[in-house]
Amino acid sequence: MNQITQTAPTKEEAITVALQKLGVSKQEVTITVLDEGKKGFLGFGAKPAVVQVTVRINEEKVEEVHEPEVETLEVNDETEISPSTSNEVDNLEGTNHLAIEETINYINEIAKEMKIDDLEINQTKEGKFVYLQLNSKKAALLIGKRGQTLNALESLAQLVANKFSNSFIIIKLDVGNYREKRQESLEQLAERMADKAVRTGNKVEFEPMTSFERKIIHNALSVRVDIETYSVGTDPNRYLVIEPIK
Repeated sequence: MNQITQTAPTKEEAITVALQKLGVSKQEVTITVLDEGKKGFLGFGAKPAVVQVTVRINEEKVEEVHEPEVETLEVNDETEISPSTSNEVDNLEGTNHLAIEETINYINEIAKEMKIDDLEINQTKEGKFVYLQLNSKKAALLIGKRGQTLNALESLAQLVANKFSNSFIIIKLDVGNYREKRQESLEQLAERMADKAVRTGNKVEFEPMTSFERKIIHNALSVRVDIETYSVGTDPNRYLVIEPIK
């Protein structure tokens, strides 16, 4: 393969990916920018960059290639054949390093648009899950009201990962352990509201929540036999109801 057309969020990323696929350095190719692309905010209005990278052929270095002599190896029943290690298999099948790298680059770009210049991202992998821990003094901006900005950023990061991954992975974002703290807060709120519903004999309605947060409350109250929980409405205005069993 001597030529490749590559698309990426930015021109520089497109060139980097193309060089990696061709297995050559920047000095060995001719680069044509087909589209400079356009930055958006939180992924909206963004237009990817497109480049064409062609490997230059240096005729002075072209030499006649001779087939090497093949040494015949006698294999008997006692010959030990080493199986591929799990690491070798991972390298052959791909470990989505590029997808994770592009996702992190995308998040950094969004942070810059939000005037966040101290963002640090730590990653851990657990099976198909990739956890990205975001740390910044401006954590509140990344989280947003009731986690809305963080949820939106996680959805967009997943789209970027899907674009570059060679197998299925799930991106999970967190800022300063917000997810864990939010879950604990919702579980405590669920118990208080359930007690209120039983005490007053009236159903209690929550404000609209994401499906993930509604699920936390459903699970927290699933062992109680004095109330029932159900959701009403359609997203993004779907909300949860606790109703006492009389």
